[in-house]
Amino acid sequence: MTVVCAGIDWASEEHAVCVLTDEGELLHEGTVAHDEAGLRQLCELLCGLRVDRVAIERPDGVLVERLIAAGLCVYALHPNQVKAARARYRACGGKSDRFDAFVLAELARTDHHRFRPLEGNGDETRALRVLTRAREDLVASRVGLANQLRAELARSWPGAGAIFADVDSPIALAFLERYPSATDARGLGERRLAAFLARHSYCGRRSAAELLARLREAPVALLGELEAEACRTVVLALVSALKVLVERLRLLTSEIAGAVRVHPDGALFLSLFRDRKSTVTAARILAEIGDRRGRYPSAEALAADAGMCPVAVESGKRRVATFRRACDKRLRDAVATLCDATRHWHPWARGVYERARGRGCDHPHAIRVLGRAWLRVIWRMWQDRVPYDPVLHGSLQALPAAGG
Repeated sequence: MTVVCAGIDWASEEHAVCVLTDEGELLHEGTVAHDEAGLRQLCELLCGLRVDRVAIERPDGVLVERLIAAGLCVYALHPNQVKAARARYRACGGKSDRFDAFVLAELARTDHHRFRPLEGNGDETRALRVLTRAREDLVASRVGLANQLRAELARSWPGAGAIFADVDSPIALAFLERYPSATDARGLGERRLAAFLARHSYCGRRSAAELLARLREAPVALLGELEAEACRTVVLALVSALKVLVERLRLLTSEIAGAVRVHPDGALFLSLFRDRKSTVTAARILAEIGDRRGRYPSAEALAADAGMCPVAVESGKRRVATFRRACDKRLRDAVATLCDATRHWHPWARGVYERARGRGCDHPHAIRVLGRAWLRVIWRMWQDRVPYDPVLHGSLQALPAAGG
């Protein structure tokens, strides 16, 4: 029986397609547009040619989802793997979209046993991934805007940046909206500030007198009248943008908390934490790992994808372990957050971390060592569908946590 393989070099506007038989005979070569008609044409073409395997350089997106929905077996290859394979088929070093599609088809034909086909996650997991990734991006935007606001205050009104711990906290934004410049706060006294704090339900431990002292002790910027008004306008613009962003993040966080609690695997990942504040981290780990158990055949495969184990480089007498850069960076960040939280209160996690530091590892390295140990536990409970239990998973914790 003839096996047919295809390679697709994806792009934002059109995709190059190459279809080969198992003997290397070219069946089709061309391009399709990245629109509804083009994607429908592509799926019909591949299904009509009875394509068994499709290789592409990305693991997600509309194109990949349409291919999987059409019943095709899709392999996601890392761009570095395709780059290294080009020299097998062309010595001149040239590159083109059609040639890359040919290389992908050849890899699907000859090396498919070295890769794992993509498995689509369930709808609950895909929805959770959309929410958590959107929240990550919005948090990055909030940090950027807060840094911009902090820099503006340091230049034009240092006292306003020092009165509260975070310039993007609700109380700080309310204060800056009411007093966007030093001129607006000229008549601000202890009683007026106390009334302001009461209206906005300030729950900090600082009294109005202490906060006012911070405001007055800060250096005073010498600004001209026009410059001061321009700075006031900028502060109000940044505060307005941050207020909307902070509120949307609050609502999105609530949505994520609800989604992870009703997810079939939600209880597994929530059991890793002792408080509700870590719900978002549990959701992020779940969303990135997914719900298809076959995706990670071993705990080592999961640790590698999370960037928690090193890359060995051996040549003659030289043997070194280097930092793993090719990984799921969102999963790596979520696992690192889990490790950084549990090293403070979890006795076993604290022990793994402190032993790593005692061996001379710096903080990021020790976090990766702990991350690899945690992922061994997470993989086991994920495969067995059993929530985390220190007694049940104690034997896994007792295993030596290899350096990461």
